[in-house]
Amino acid sequence: MRYCNRCVMPDTKPDLFIDEEGVCNACRSYESRATVDWDARYRELQQLLERYRVKDGSRWDCIVPVSGGKDSTTQVVRMLQLGLNPLCVTATTCDLSDIGRKNIENIKNLGVDYIEFSPNKVVRRRLNRIGLTQVGDISWPEHVGIFTIPVRAAVEYGVPLIVWGENSQNEYGGPAAASENNVLNRRWLEEFGGLLGLRVSDLVGMEEIEQRHLIPYVYPTDEELKRVGVTGIFLGYYIPWDGLSNVLISQGHGFSSYPTALETTFLNYENLDNCQAGIHDYFKYLKFAFGRATDHACLHIRRGRITRQDGVDLIRKHDGKFPWTYLGKPLEQILAPLDLTVDEFIKVCDRFTNKKLFQTDARGNLVKDKQGNLTKLHYPV
Repeated sequence: MRYCNRCVMPDTKPDLFIDEEGVCNACRSYESRATVDWDARYRELQQLLERYRVKDGSRWDCIVPVSGGKDSTTQVVRMLQLGLNPLCVTATTCDLSDIGRKNIENIKNLGVDYIEFSPNKVVRRRLNRIGLTQVGDISWPEHVGIFTIPVRAAVEYGVPLIVWGENSQNEYGGPAAASENNVLNRRWLEEFGGLLGLRVSDLVGMEEIEQRHLIPYVYPTDEELKRVGVTGIFLGYYIPWDGLSNVLISQGHGFSSYPTALETTFLNYENLDNCQAGIHDYFKYLKFAFGRATDHACLHIRRGRITRQDGVDLIRKHDGKFPWTYLGKPLEQILAPLDLTVDEFIKVCDRFTNKKLFQTDARGNLVKDKQGNLTKLHYPV
């Protein structure tokens, strides 16, 4: 594994590129923000929003996809500050936590119209199981739904503008990290939305799933999008985007953080809504030998809040722990709706583990401690 010499991101991350100076494209992307005229970008945002503002109040000005997290809370606050009348749309998460529900209710109380779409739970559990066992991502249906359901709402209600938060490629590194890439469309979803090569159409016939069960996960047709004129923009293109700043803003408007650091990292304010998030983070670690703590360390290193050595120490301490609990919920309870035991889950974990990145014994078996934690072969220095 090769690590960026500015942050602590390894080259095992898909789409990450480390240049000849040893600096990753995520750091380069953040570096380029220093030259952005943010005042001009903000004026550009105001002009764009004015074009979509509905003067007669006959429909909503825009759709804001919301999860209840710190970022989506900030998106809503920003739209209200700019005088817009948004329709907030939530694609219900797979295993909603108590604090997730509390933060969703808080968004409603900010003074917005709100829709929460809850897909068929029986089908959703099957999709969770397929995602976990087929591509190693229990959150696969959630990653699809958070993009398709707000777009379907835009078509259904005739609201052309969708205001997203950050371009994750810009923040975490990837080929769509260019600063001018400020639009989320079908191409962005298919290439960068985390589908992992599993198409929605592939699911028909698996676990008794029929086409009619997949309506929420299907992106509208080009004809439907053209009829309404749907456009999705990244708010982070127009306003400097920073998770910690968003925490402070959202907390000032009623958002609740977790009382302690989450099990997969050293922070307490991200991924609060879904109890399956710990499994999702763990599988990233199994595949690429880095987890959520690495992501968070890199964000704060780039912003000068911690040193690179601090980041190294933090990922050694927090990355890659076996997910016995998440948000305090035991693993066996999280797996129960998927009809999986912990032993069956561990077998799936082992199948997706990249043995080139972790210690194995003479027989090629993964070496684990008493808590089931793996031994990583390479750390940044």
